[in-house]
Amino acid sequence: MRTVTIFGSSLPVEASAIYREGRLLGRWLAENGLAVCNGGYGGLMEASARGAREAAGHTIGVTCAIWTSPPNPWIVEEVRTATFLERLLALIERGDAYIVLPGGTGTLAELAMVWEMMNKAVLSTTAGGRKPLVLVGSYWQPVVDCVNREGSLLFPEAAHRSAAIDLITLARDAREAVDELRRLSVLGSR
Repeated sequence: MRTVTIFGSSLPVEASAIYREGRLLGRWLAENGLAVCNGGYGGLMEASARGAREAAGHTIGVTCAIWTSPPNPWIVEEVRTATFLERLLALIERGDAYIVLPGGTGTLAELAMVWEMMNKAVLSTTAGGRKPLVLVGSYWQPVVDCVNREGSLLFPEAAHRSAAIDLITLARDAREAVDELRRLSVLGSR
């Protein structure tokens, strides 16, 4: 079964708009026959797993021994890791595509690692090549802008665009992220 790894904050609560968006994302992925993989805990991890399970989808939670919390109740398959780095690599290795929702430094580390692994082609040898990487909402736009400025900082005399920018897709919302995966042939048409 093809799997989409979702990265996002552990902080949003059920009543928040971003939690509802994560839940819809999980539902739509499951309805399109995809498994949902995430960090297995609360917030957007719980929301996406919950949405997937409500649509009878398969969920994978990659948890870590450094935290004593159990996985959220929507996780079907727990993958327990010993360290944060091991957890991060397990999340990346399981994904056929990646969707990044808003988050803090943990989500930023996840985004940076998967993005850099593709940028340096390391992902091709460790996890099967370049894969769709979709950032949802305007939240990550400043990070994208910062990376895109690298070329003009290093080559001020010439217009230069960072090649890393071509590895990501920006989506306005969860629906557009799912549509993008369809366009990239990660899932079939409905």
